[in-house]
Amino acid sequence: MSTILIKGGMCVDPLRGTVKKEDILIRDGIIEKRAESVKAKADRVIDAKGLTVTPGIVDMHVHLRDPGQNYKEDIFTGALAAAHGGVTSVLAMPNTKPVMDEPDRISYVVNKGKVSAAHVYQVSAITKGMKGEELTDIAGVAKAGARAVSEDGKSVMNAKLLREAMLQAKEAGIPVCSHCEDLSLVNGGVMNDDENAVRLGLPGINNASEDVIIARDMVLAKDTGCHLHLCHCSTAGSVDLIRAGKTMGVDLSAETCPHYLILTSDDIPGDDGNFKMNPPLRSAADRAAIRAAVADDTIDILVTDHAPHARMEKAGGFRTAPFGIVGLETSVALIYTEMVRTGEITLLQMIRKMTLNPAKVMGIEAGTLEEGAPADVAVFDFERSYVIDPADFRSKGINTPFTGREVYGKTMYTICGGEVVWEENA
Repeated sequence: MSTILIKGGMCVDPLRGTVKKEDILIRDGIIEKRAESVKAKADRVIDAKGLTVTPGIVDMHVHLRDPGQNYKEDIFTGALAAAHGGVTSVLAMPNTKPVMDEPDRISYVVNKGKVSAAHVYQVSAITKGMKGEELTDIAGVAKAGARAVSEDGKSVMNAKLLREAMLQAKEAGIPVCSHCEDLSLVNGGVMNDDENAVRLGLPGINNASEDVIIARDMVLAKDTGCHLHLCHCSTAGSVDLIRAGKTMGVDLSAETCPHYLILTSDDIPGDDGNFKMNPPLRSAADRAAIRAAVADDTIDILVTDHAPHARMEKAGGFRTAPFGIVGLETSVALIYTEMVRTGEITLLQMIRKMTLNPAKVMGIEAGTLEEGAPADVAVFDFERSYVIDPADFRSKGINTPFTGREVYGKTMYTICGGEVVWEENA
């Protein structure tokens, strides 16, 4: 394994809460030394002058489609897309084919992830086949390496069953990641229930479908003592509920995504499936509430909900296209451009929400530049602008609503496990 010396970069340390110029020496996959000046022989020296050095990004909400839908994405292409975006650890959701609901299936992903360009961790389904009827062997999947349980893409509508899952997850020491959506309130909706849905003649999804389940799941989490992680929050009501839940002492974390920070339903140009996601793009008032919640740390984690689909699947418009957009390769630049450059959050806040905080929830050793930590490091040029072009993506998916948007923040190097897995213009 090679020795790498990163010289003269502005190091963002979310654990110490510092942003300062330092050198980092990486040896045998570990951060060996970090100081104002490091003099050491190295196989490779990276000149990071004018660049920003951070822990590798930890994205705890991605869909890798492997197994069963490898034409959309697979573990290797998803991991390469992650590396292209400065991401060194990803947490894959369980709605694959077959569903990730058995220990041997969890092991399949864990083992395949060991030889990919990023660390790949797996979430198990809460119920067998994600049918909402019978619990998976939560202790068994946790032992096989599952870092959380989730029914992502839907909610477990049976509250009694979910309560039992929370008790078992707490016993296994893993969180429950909740996709909060009351299916009875969705009622076939495909976008936000507002004047834009009327304009496009499409059925809407009301905010209450998210808020009702958040309230229910927080009550159950408080009752069981389980750690509840709320996925892709999108409404002003969800922000109020999260604040209340934290005040009540619920063991709680919450995430949102770049698209809920940046876009609203007003930005949907027409019947374009690249703007179809779940939850849907909400109103300007909802966006403002989500941005404020990120700024005041009510929402403590930022993720992508990377959801690749084939081009033809997205071409059918809102009524037939599947939900979801890609994001692994654009998240850092989008959030930096829209939240840090505007002064709404600090760079340190952004990096903490994208590294240390999700690593803590997942229970993995990541998100820090401390000496002795695994050498998962990203180097960004935040002064460099570029225009988002799906032709540049390493993901198989190109379904993004951000095509043509100018952003700041190019991934120059990604180091995973002490090896350079991405280098711009290499």
